[in-house]
Amino acid sequence: MVATATLSILPKTSYKRHVSKYVSLMCYRILARAFSAVVTYHNKENRAKGGGICVANHTSPIDVIILACDACYAMVGQVHAGFTGMIQRAMSRSEAHIWFQRSEVKDRQAVSNRLKEHVSDPDKLPILIFPEGTCINNTSVMMFKKGSFEVGGTIYPVAIKYDARFGDAFWNSSKYNMIQYLLLMMTSWAIVCDVWYLPPMHRKEGEAAVEFANRVKHEIAQKGGLVDLLWDGQLKRMTVKEDFKKEQQKEYSKLLKVE
Repeated sequence: MVATATLSILPKTSYKRHVSKYVSLMCYRILARAFSAVVTYHNKENRAKGGGICVANHTSPIDVIILACDACYAMVGQVHAGFTGMIQRAMSRSEAHIWFQRSEVKDRQAVSNRLKEHVSDPDKLPILIFPEGTCINNTSVMMFKKGSFEVGGTIYPVAIKYDARFGDAFWNSSKYNMIQYLLLMMTSWAIVCDVWYLPPMHRKEGEAAVEFANRVKHEIAQKGGLVDLLWDGQLKRMTVKEDFKKEQQKEYSKLLKVE
């Protein structure tokens, strides 16, 4: 926080961007040491470049730390209160991050416009997005929201796989608050994980955003050894829609159908 407060004093120049990069890497690597993180990065030549969008499967808030130890990103996410909100405000002092309220449709439209503006500038940091929109237990990859795939630009997929034998990185937010979760992470044996940078992907001509999202999701799941699921990860917090239930019932009835 002291480092980002100091950076906020500097004028917006190439020098500030240069200093911000090294300060960011230093801060995130210090945080990673607090979790005893042991990270192996594969295929670094595929790391996200300026003006692109980096998308990854989401297991934990420390996914950000794991990825930011190796490269700098502009973050996009939901506005939080408390300790997490304090961290978000500190981050925004050094780089232009995009925070939004999920419940505000107009704000989400504004976010989409800001994303398009951001990716149109190759001098800006690549945006880091977790399209699942919620933490999943690192055994599968669930439905990717199509929003980040409608923006345009180059998509840089990343697969993150944790080794639960040393410490389970999954954040069950209904069971632990942020402080409790961080204490669990810092008192685990270690946070061991592999990160694979996949080749950049582009939306094909005539390809729908949903189809593109599913194609990227499949590549991430395959590389990380995760199960590729079509279910919405938000179902753990919401009541399942009747239409969705009926659709699944129809599929199941086909399996039971006797010729």
